[in-house]
Amino acid sequence: MKVLVACEESQAVCIEFRKLGHEAFSCDIQECSGGHPEWHIQDDVIKVIGGGYWDMMIAFPPCTHLAVSGAKHFEQKRKDGRQQEGIDFFMAMVNAPIERIAIENPMGIMSTFYRKPDQIIQPYFFGDEAQKTTCLWLKNLPALYHNSAPNLFDTDVTHVGKGEFYITPTGKKMPKWMCDPVGADGKKMAYGTDEIKKLRSKTFPGIAKAMASQWGNLKEVAA
Repeated sequence: MKVLVACEESQAVCIEFRKLGHEAFSCDIQECSGGHPEWHIQDDVIKVIGGGYWDMMIAFPPCTHLAVSGAKHFEQKRKDGRQQEGIDFFMAMVNAPIERIAIENPMGIMSTFYRKPDQIIQPYFFGDEAQKTTCLWLKNLPALYHNSAPNLFDTDVTHVGKGEFYITPTGKKMPKWMCDPVGADGKKMAYGTDEIKKLRSKTFPGIAKAMASQWGNLKEVAA
């Protein structure tokens, strides 16, 4: 299949599809960090999604102005138009002329402005010891299963631990990987840097593998 992984600079999902023989390309306005620039389209994804070329798109639209984690800034973002820009971009992914589409975002306002997600998943469902509540909106794609029979989608099954947590001075509980991220050099990343933003947005390996192995194995468009 010809697979477009929109708004992905890490190439985590793109590489998993490539391993299975698919013609997958990541696309982002940033350079890729996954080590395969030959599989990366550095351009505005809006220019790339048309033309009827792609069989599937997995999109990771920016969540900065949409996620509930930034709710305290919503009023200003509504006033200056940034939130509407985020909504419009998300909906451009929804309405892309591609047969099979998956859109990923954290918990946010699109559950109200668009519709509730088809599935909510966690990294620990798929073997990564971390918690990151992730919403999926699906078009002609099945939900990702992560459990053995009889219930393939049992959210009470963790498979691995949920990882460590950190309690902030205000009493808020947060996953440690988000609060104390470490870069490839083994040093703690500074809060607010581009590197930490990229790390937080990167798809966990188990989820990337599940997307490629399950969605990449479809023969017919789901009902």
